Amino acid sequence: MAKGKINVAVENIFPVIKKFLYSDHEIFLRELISNATDATLKLNHLASIGEYKGNVDDVKLEVKIDKEGKKIHIIDQGIGMSKEEVKKYINDIAFSGAEEFLENHKDEKNDAGIIGHFGLGFYSAFMVAKEVEILTKSYKEEEEAAHWVCDGSPEYTLKKSDRKERGTEIILHVDDDSLEFLEENKINELLLKYNKFMPIPIKFGTKEIADPNHKPKTTKDKDGKETTEDQKMITVDNIINNTNPAWTKQPSELKDEDYKSFYRELYPMQFEEPLFNIHLNVDYPFNLTGILYFPKLTTNLDVQKDRIQMYQNQVFVTDNVEGIVPDFLQMLRGVIDSPDIPLNVSRSYLQADGAVKKISSYITKKVGDKLSSLFKNDRKSFEEKWNDIKIVIEYGMLSEPKFFEKAQKFALYPTSKKEFFTFDELKEKVKPAQTDKDGNVVMLYASNEEEQHSFIQEAEAKGYEVLLLDSPIVSHLIQKLEGENAELSDKNQPVKFARVDSDSIDKLIQKDEEQISKLDEKEQERLKGIIEEIVPKETYTVQLEAMDSKSNPFTITQPEFMRRMKEMQQTGGGGMMGMGNFPEMYNLVVNTNSDLMDKILKAKGKRTEYVNQALDLARLSQNLLQGKEMTDFIKRSYDWMKS
Repeated sequence: MAKGKINVAVENIFPVIKKFLYSDHEIFLRELISNATDATLKLNHLASIGEYKGNVDDVKLEVKIDKEGKKIHIIDQGIGMSKEEVKKYINDIAFSGAEEFLENHKDEKNDAGIIGHFGLGFYSAFMVAKEVEILTKSYKEEEEAAHWVCDGSPEYTLKKSDRKERGTEIILHVDDDSLEFLEENKINELLLKYNKFMPIPIKFGTKEIADPNHKPKTTKDKDGKETTEDQKMITVDNIINNTNPAWTKQPSELKDEDYKSFYRELYPMQFEEPLFNIHLNVDYPFNLTGILYFPKLTTNLDVQKDRIQMYQNQVFVTDNVEGIVPDFLQMLRGVIDSPDIPLNVSRSYLQADGAVKKISSYITKKVGDKLSSLFKNDRKSFEEKWNDIKIVIEYGMLSEPKFFEKAQKFALYPTSKKEFFTFDELKEKVKPAQTDKDGNVVMLYASNEEEQHSFIQEAEAKGYEVLLLDSPIVSHLIQKLEGENAELSDKNQPVKFARVDSDSIDKLIQKDEEQISKLDEKEQERLKGIIEEIVPKETYTVQLEAMDSKSNPFTITQPEFMRRMKEMQQTGGGGMMGMGNFPEMYNLVVNTNSDLMDKILKAKGKRTEYVNQALDLARLSQNLLQGKEMTDFIKRSYDWMKS
């Protein structure tokens, strides 16, 4: 029996590992199973190139719990280790056996992905164990089996073992502060979280299933009553993982149902089908596989992220893909897997480097290409899905310049008439009617079709198109679109956006012709004075306009600039400092050609009632009448009907 000290740079390496290198104690199982998987894949590789002649059929890993003995066993049938290899790979922490193995076989084909680089992974065992044993036997017949024991200090013992089977068994003597890991449910939870798609079968206990070779017999008694015998049950290994998940296959091998089935496997509690998927598969200049799904999304920007799972060689790493997947695509679901994404020693955090940036750009391009293809090949279906996917696309247009360029060709702008246009199509459509006297193409839009219904109708009556833009980032988006289309050129006209309720329709798209007011200047001054005495000055700015006599007497608007800046500040960025704290201010547009203005000027006793009633109707159209004021309005309206 040999004794010695683990070759480490500092005496207190284990407390460092326990407290700092790993953010969560539970990952010890992931690391140990990853190492066991690597050992098995190494053996399979050696068998494939003829360096190992033994049987590698049906190899698997096994996890066992000995609750009474307070032990966890991780067993593999892999390459194993000799005593010298244990000394080299286990005792010299800084040395990576995986790296040496890869170096020795670097010139062979198909060697990529056969091992991982897990560094100090084995020593994560000491986060939950007060003592760790290794029982191992090399695949080389001439090598003796070895037994290594360490209690978490730099001292260890290493002696000969009577183990006969090839492979390695790790035995964790669980510490009293980690007894939760002796619960079957806890281990099952961790296996499903980290190892659900590992490439080697993982056995965790057994289960009872119906014997597929047994067909229950049915007999009849003398009265003709049928009796069927019980189904014969058999005990089989409980294999917890899918060793060949969809993303490891070629797209040509998969059908639409295969993608949907894998989606259900990833998200068993998600009952809605995904809208479509994007298969990632590239091996140069980096390695990346995966499948991303577009789920049905709301317009809420606070939708849950952390739904894309990141793997490294089928080992779950994290569901925080920030820095790898562009921010706007983190609302999607699915899987990405890459050995080229650098991880720290615990595999818990990502490091930004050139490879990661290339991967991020590739994912953005792949998503853009997929959306472009869907638009070109089946525009009608794309239009039907637009409301469910638009928040991702609009967010991408704002945050990724290259995506913006691509998206210009497939991003859609729906109208109140249920028609869909690309930006270029829309511009050509509205240019004849919606070019103002200054040469700007004015895009009218509504954010709420119901609340702004009367304004939409008024615009449509003039032959204008009204867009329906209801996402929370629409103010940012139209700001960008205006910026991109601000310059006048031979091929282009400046574009401006205006919400349909931000001013009177004639002011939103000003033409050269002017409406003539029925009231002279003195009457207008008097009318303005009357109204200003009645309406709250701190909320409304009275503005007289000569409009169509059939238009509403009073219209409440909020200046486009003010409202847009407030909205932009509420959703982050773009707004003026402190704009969000400004009190709500509105314009009260008074139609001087309305018959009601004559009544207000001539009336004595009912003047206030006329103004308040018209004001409340205008407020009602903008959803500004609520609570007691709404109650008073209803009561007053009923009283008027009685008089």
